[in-house]
Amino acid sequence: MREQQYILKNVKSFEPKHIFECGQCFRWDEEIDGSYTGVVKENAINVKKVDNTVTFLSYGADNLEELVTYYFDLNRDYEEIKSKLAKIDEYLENSIKYGNGIRILNQDLWETIISFIISANNNIPRIKGIINRISKKYGNKIEWHGKEYYTFPTVENLSKASVEELRELGLGFRDVRVYETTHKILRGEVNLEELHNEKDTKKVRDTLLTLSGVGPKVADCILLFSTLKRFDVFPIDVWVRRVMNELYIKNEDETKVNKKEIEALAKEKYGNLEGLAQQYLFYWKRDTA
Repeated sequence: MREQQYILKNVKSFEPKHIFECGQCFRWDEEIDGSYTGVVKENAINVKKVDNTVTFLSYGADNLEELVTYYFDLNRDYEEIKSKLAKIDEYLENSIKYGNGIRILNQDLWETIISFIISANNNIPRIKGIINRISKKYGNKIEWHGKEYYTFPTVENLSKASVEELRELGLGFRDVRVYETTHKILRGEVNLEELHNEKDTKKVRDTLLTLSGVGPKVADCILLFSTLKRFDVFPIDVWVRRVMNELYIKNEDETKVNKKEIEALAKEKYGNLEGLAQQYLFYWKRDTA
């Protein structure tokens, strides 16, 4: 383990607040100086942007430059993507201006599956608290600058937790779901590596839906926010339903707006970039409500 620094100058489409607070991740916390600290794999990382320079500071085993280049999707041209999406209509153009620094992270698939099972019918502070408690009990400790951080537990380590122990960590009704999914993956009934190799998004989605606690919205979040990196999905929650109804569908009762209607509209308007469009619209609507 060693401390490393990597500095990225003149970076475009990178705002820590937009990235870490757009609903895609739960392991990053804002510091007093406006930077964010989180845990990626076996590394504690601090991310700070001043003017147009981003400084990454870490304590861990991985090569920091390689790690952040992959994790933050730095080789993808988000400027080109935003240019394409902004031409679709003024609504999307405005949402992109608001969340211009969003990048979709390449989060570990296993961690993303469990995190979004925990996210069901939950709020972000509580989700973060549960994940931190799970990591503290079943992950590995990292001590850095007088603070303790914890890695997300492996499948094998989390499988040691009983339903009762998970319940004690505050999972509520999700305890059984996390337990069942962990053991299903442990037994190899769902092979995570094979999911990465499968090109057909629908087939991957169908496989994810066989996991306990994974419904359509959670499956789409896993597809979009993990290393599966599928932009051709459109996760729908209350905020996305609201913004799509207000901008396009205009039903007086938004609760009656059908998810299939939203999905069809998103596919028609945004094509294979619908997942990114969803993030800009979601962040804009939720943050300005």
